Amino acid sequence: MKYSKYLLAILCLVIANVVTAQDESDSKFKFIAYGGIGYGIVNNDDEADYNLNSNTAELLLYYKFNEKYGVATGVGLNELTGNGFSTLGEFYHQRDFIKIPLLFTYDYGFSDTFKVYGNLGPYAQGIIKDEYRFVDTVVEDVFEGWNFGFQLSLGLLFQVSDRFSTGINFTGQSDFTKLESNSGSGLEDKQRMRNLNTFGLLFMFDL
Repeated sequence: MKYSKYLLAILCLVIANVVTAQDESDSKFKFIAYGGIGYGIVNNDDEADYNLNSNTAELLLYYKFNEKYGVATGVGLNELTGNGFSTLGEFYHQRDFIKIPLLFTYDYGFSDTFKVYGNLGPYAQGIIKDEYRFVDTVVEDVFEGWNFGFQLSLGLLFQVSDRFSTGINFTGQSDFTKLESNSGSGLEDKQRMRNLNTFGLLFMFDL
């Protein structure tokens, strides 16, 4: 998705800064980037539920209170795509979200080279694109606005250098508030995403 290009550019700049920077005293700030693929369930009030594939990326600024615990916030982008059907017929659905999480974090090195990382907390997310493509027509902006949910992540990191670690990550999230369709869109309903699970790569940088 096109928004991922901006996240990739930011990630490359951070990596370049870490590689070229001189050794400094330990910082309480870390930069975290992770992305992955997976799927979730669109839970409708009236229409049939259906699955959407997920392509997601998230960038976080992480502040450590002590050796293990901290807080983090940042921005995430999520592209959802897949097929479904409604009273109007079969469709291909594409939806893009921007997400702002507020997370309690944990990371701890259980050896010189490996550490575990986790986070959990609420998020707010807003729709930036919503498109239903039927056989003979395309309906846009069926759902708009923001909703809220809860997420958790668990990752395993390998320490590449004093300031850079990489590994794998699992993230799960579900909305606890619903989005409402626009009046006159032809799809009168309320919906939320549930059991949206992704698996992918994780990067951590000491700033």
